[in-house]
Amino acid sequence: MFTGIIEEIGTLRHMAKQGQAMVLTIGAKRILDDVKLGDSISVNGVCLTVVSFDESAFTVDVMPETYRRTNLSRLSTGAPVNLERAMPANGRFGGHIVQGHVDTTGVITGRTPEENAVVFRVEPRDTGILKYIIPHGSITIDGISLTVVEATENSFTVSIIPHTLSETVLQYKKQGDEVNLEGDVLGKYMERLMTYRGGSGSAISPKAKLTEAFLAENGFI
Repeated sequence: MFTGIIEEIGTLRHMAKQGQAMVLTIGAKRILDDVKLGDSISVNGVCLTVVSFDESAFTVDVMPETYRRTNLSRLSTGAPVNLERAMPANGRFGGHIVQGHVDTTGVITGRTPEENAVVFRVEPRDTGILKYIIPHGSITIDGISLTVVEATENSFTVSIIPHTLSETVLQYKKQGDEVNLEGDVLGKYMERLMTYRGGSGSAISPKAKLTEAFLAENGFI
Protein backbone atom coordinates (compact mmCIF):
# COMPACT_ATOMS: atom_id res chain seq x y z
CA MET A 1 0.00 0.00 0.00
CA PHE A 2 1.10 3.56 -0.75
CA THR A 3 0.01 7.02 0.36
CA GLY A 4 0.48 9.02 -2.84
CA ILE A 5 3.24 11.18 -1.34
CA ILE A 6 6.05 11.08 -3.92
CA GLU A 7 9.52 10.53 -2.47
CA GLU A 8 11.60 11.40 -5.49
CA ILE A 9 11.67 11.69 -9.26
CA GLY A 10 13.58 8.85 -10.88
CA THR A 11 14.75 8.39 -14.47
CA LEU A 12 13.89 5.58 -16.87
CA ARG A 13 17.31 4.32 -17.92
CA HIS A 14 16.37 1.32 -20.02
CA MET A 15 13.28 -0.40 -21.38
CA ALA A 16 13.31 -3.90 -22.86
CA LYS A 17 10.08 -4.97 -24.58
CA GLN A 18 9.04 -8.44 -25.69
CA GLY A 19 5.49 -8.40 -26.95
CA GLN A 20 3.43 -6.85 -24.16
CA ALA A 21 5.97 -7.70 -21.46
CA MET A 22 8.67 -5.26 -20.37
CA VAL A 23 11.67 -4.96 -18.10
CA LEU A 24 12.37 -1.44 -16.84
CA THR A 25 15.55 -0.15 -15.24
CA ILE A 26 15.02 3.04 -13.26
CA GLY A 27 17.67 5.31 -11.81
CA ALA A 28 17.01 6.55 -8.27
CA LYS A 29 18.72 7.72 -5.07
CA ARG A 30 16.59 8.17 -1.96
CA ILE A 31 14.37 5.11 -2.32
CA LEU A 32 17.39 2.80 -2.72
CA ASP A 33 18.52 3.45 0.88
CA ASP A 34 16.78 0.34 2.23
CA VAL A 35 15.60 -1.47 -0.91
CA LYS A 36 15.42 -5.28 -0.92
CA LEU A 37 14.57 -7.86 -3.56
CA GLY A 38 10.79 -8.29 -3.72
CA ASP A 39 10.03 -4.79 -2.41
CA SER A 40 7.10 -2.92 -3.92
CA ILE A 41 7.79 0.47 -5.47
CA SER A 42 5.22 2.73 -7.08
CA VAL A 43 6.41 3.96 -10.49
CA ASN A 44 4.09 6.66 -11.83
CA GLY A 45 1.40 5.14 -9.63
CA VAL A 46 1.99 1.53 -10.72
CA CYS A 47 2.91 -0.97 -8.00
CA LEU A 48 5.91 -2.92 -9.30
CA THR A 49 8.23 -5.50 -7.70
CA VAL A 50 11.99 -5.01 -7.47
CA VAL A 51 13.75 -7.94 -9.17
CA SER A 52 17.30 -6.55 -9.03
CA PHE A 53 19.10 -3.39 -7.93
CA ASP A 54 22.46 -1.76 -7.39
CA GLU A 55 23.61 1.47 -5.75
CA SER A 56 22.03 3.70 -8.41
CA ALA A 57 19.11 1.86 -10.05
CA PHE A 58 16.53 -0.89 -9.72
CA THR A 59 14.83 -3.20 -12.20
CA VAL A 60 11.18 -4.28 -12.40
CA ASP A 61 9.11 -6.58 -14.60
CA VAL A 62 5.94 -5.29 -16.26
CA MET A 63 3.32 -7.88 -17.20
CA PRO A 64 0.90 -7.56 -20.16
CA GLU A 65 -2.06 -6.39 -18.05
CA THR A 66 0.03 -3.49 -16.69
CA TYR A 67 1.38 -2.82 -20.19
CA ARG A 68 -2.17 -2.40 -21.52
CA ARG A 69 -3.70 -0.48 -18.63
CA THR A 70 -0.99 2.12 -17.88
CA ASN A 71 1.18 4.64 -19.68
CA LEU A 72 4.46 2.85 -18.88
CA SER A 73 4.81 1.40 -22.38
CA ARG A 74 4.66 4.90 -23.88
CA LEU A 75 7.58 6.23 -21.85
CA SER A 76 10.92 6.90 -23.51
CA THR A 77 14.43 6.37 -22.18
CA GLY A 78 15.33 9.33 -20.01
CA ALA A 79 11.73 10.01 -18.98
CA PRO A 80 11.20 11.21 -15.39
CA VAL A 81 8.97 9.02 -13.20
CA ASN A 82 7.38 9.47 -9.78
CA LEU A 83 8.67 7.03 -7.16
CA GLU A 84 7.31 5.98 -3.77
CA ARG A 85 8.20 3.06 -1.54
CA ALA A 86 5.44 1.03 0.09
CA MET A 87 4.19 2.60 3.30
CA PRO A 88 5.91 1.30 6.47
CA ALA A 89 3.66 0.15 9.31
CA ASN A 90 4.94 2.98 11.53
CA GLY A 91 4.84 5.66 8.81
CA ARG A 92 2.69 8.77 8.58
CA PHE A 93 -0.40 8.52 6.40
CA GLY A 94 0.09 11.76 4.49
CA GLY A 95 -2.14 11.14 1.46
CA HIS A 96 -4.86 8.51 1.04
CA ILE A 97 -5.02 4.75 0.48
CA VAL A 98 -3.23 4.12 -2.83
CA GLN A 99 -2.90 0.54 -4.04
CA GLY A 100 -0.79 1.16 -7.12
CA HIS A 101 -3.46 -0.61 -9.20
CA VAL A 102 -4.12 1.76 -12.09
CA ASP A 103 -7.71 1.83 -13.34
CA THR A 104 -7.14 3.67 -16.61
CA THR A 105 -5.12 6.44 -18.18
CA GLY A 106 -6.28 9.97 -18.82
CA VAL A 107 -5.33 12.88 -21.05
CA ILE A 108 -4.50 16.33 -19.72
CA THR A 109 -6.86 18.67 -21.56
CA GLY A 110 -6.00 21.84 -19.68
CA ARG A 111 -3.22 23.39 -17.61
CA THR A 112 -4.20 26.79 -16.23
CA PRO A 113 -2.25 28.98 -13.75
CA GLU A 114 -4.35 30.28 -10.86
CA GLU A 115 -2.33 32.65 -8.65
CA ASN A 116 0.09 30.35 -6.77
CA ALA A 117 -1.43 27.12 -8.12
CA VAL A 118 -1.83 25.33 -11.44
CA VAL A 119 -5.18 23.73 -12.30
CA PHE A 120 -5.02 20.56 -14.39
CA ARG A 121 -8.08 19.22 -16.19
CA VAL A 122 -8.01 15.50 -17.03
CA GLU A 123 -10.29 13.41 -19.24
CA PRO A 124 -10.14 9.66 -18.42
CA ARG A 125 -9.99 7.28 -21.37
CA ASP A 126 -12.36 4.96 -19.50
CA THR A 127 -15.08 7.22 -18.12
CA GLY A 128 -16.20 4.45 -15.75
CA ILE A 129 -13.67 5.77 -13.23
CA LEU A 130 -15.62 9.03 -12.95
CA LYS A 131 -18.19 7.43 -10.65
CA TYR A 132 -15.44 7.22 -8.01
CA ILE A 133 -14.40 10.86 -8.45
CA ILE A 134 -16.21 13.48 -6.37
CA PRO A 135 -15.44 17.13 -5.54
CA HIS A 136 -13.03 17.31 -2.58
CA GLY A 137 -12.51 13.55 -2.78
CA SER A 138 -9.20 11.82 -3.54
CA ILE A 139 -7.71 10.81 -6.89
CA THR A 140 -4.30 9.40 -7.76
CA ILE A 141 -2.55 10.85 -10.82
CA ASP A 142 0.75 9.20 -11.75
CA GLY A 143 0.98 8.02 -8.15
CA ILE A 144 0.29 11.42 -6.59
CA SER A 145 -2.48 11.73 -4.00
CA LEU A 146 -4.52 14.77 -5.04
CA THR A 147 -7.80 16.42 -4.09
CA VAL A 148 -10.49 16.79 -6.73
CA VAL A 149 -11.71 20.35 -7.29
CA GLU A 150 -14.43 19.77 -9.87
CA ALA A 151 -15.96 16.66 -11.44
CA THR A 152 -18.09 16.64 -14.60
CA GLU A 153 -19.56 13.90 -16.78
CA ASN A 154 -16.32 13.45 -18.73
CA SER A 155 -13.50 15.14 -16.81
CA PHE A 156 -12.22 16.43 -13.48
CA THR A 157 -9.81 19.07 -12.22
CA VAL A 158 -7.14 19.20 -9.53
CA SER A 159 -5.26 22.22 -8.21
CA ILE A 160 -1.51 21.77 -7.73
CA ILE A 161 0.50 23.80 -5.21
CA PRO A 162 4.08 24.85 -6.06
CA HIS A 163 5.67 22.21 -3.81
CA THR A 164 3.79 19.32 -5.45
CA LEU A 165 4.57 20.69 -8.89
CA SER A 166 8.29 20.95 -8.19
CA GLU A 167 8.59 17.54 -6.50
CA THR A 168 6.71 15.43 -9.07
CA VAL A 169 6.61 14.78 -12.81
CA LEU A 170 3.59 17.09 -13.11
CA GLN A 171 6.08 19.90 -13.60
CA TYR A 172 6.85 18.39 -17.01
CA LYS A 173 3.27 17.57 -18.03
CA LYS A 174 1.47 19.62 -20.66
CA GLN A 175 -1.83 19.55 -22.49
CA GLY A 176 -2.20 16.31 -24.44
CA ASP A 177 0.06 14.26 -22.16
CA GLU A 178 -1.11 10.95 -20.74
CA VAL A 179 -1.28 10.13 -17.02
CA ASN A 180 -2.13 7.07 -14.93
CA LEU A 181 -5.32 7.25 -12.85
CA GLU A 182 -6.41 5.27 -9.79
CA GLY A 183 -9.79 5.90 -8.20
CA ASP A 184 -10.39 5.85 -4.45
CA VAL A 185 -10.53 2.19 -3.38
CA LEU A 186 -13.07 2.99 -0.65
CA GLY A 187 -15.59 3.95 -3.32
CA LYS A 188 -14.93 0.70 -5.21
CA TYR A 189 -15.56 -1.47 -2.17
CA MET A 190 -18.67 0.49 -1.27
CA GLU A 191 -20.03 0.04 -4.80
CA ARG A 192 -19.36 -3.70 -4.66
CA LEU A 193 -21.01 -4.01 -1.27
CA MET A 194 -24.07 -2.07 -2.40
CA THR A 195 -24.58 -4.05 -5.62
CA TYR A 196 -23.38 -7.59 -4.82
CA ARG A 197 -26.17 -10.15 -4.75
CA GLY A 198 -24.18 -13.35 -4.48
CA GLY A 199 -23.76 -16.16 -6.98
CA SER A 200 -23.19 -19.86 -7.36
CA GLY A 201 -21.49 -21.25 -4.29
CA SER A 202 -21.72 -17.93 -2.45
CA ALA A 203 -22.69 -17.83 1.22
CA ILE A 204 -24.66 -14.65 0.50
CA SER A 205 -28.17 -15.07 -0.81
CA PRO A 206 -28.96 -13.54 -4.22
CA LYS A 207 -31.94 -11.92 -2.52
CA ALA A 208 -29.83 -10.30 0.21
CA LYS A 209 -30.31 -6.57 0.70
CA LEU A 210 -28.01 -4.05 2.35
CA THR A 211 -29.61 -3.56 5.76
CA GLU A 212 -28.22 -2.97 9.23
CA ALA A 213 -29.03 -6.58 10.09
CA PHE A 214 -27.22 -7.82 6.96
CA LEU A 215 -24.09 -5.77 7.78
CA ALA A 216 -24.07 -7.06 11.36
CA GLU A 217 -24.55 -10.68 10.26
CA ASN A 218 -21.62 -10.47 7.87
CA GLY A 219 -19.25 -8.80 10.30
CA PHE A 220 -19.24 -5.24 8.94
CA ILE A 221 -20.64 -3.69 12.14
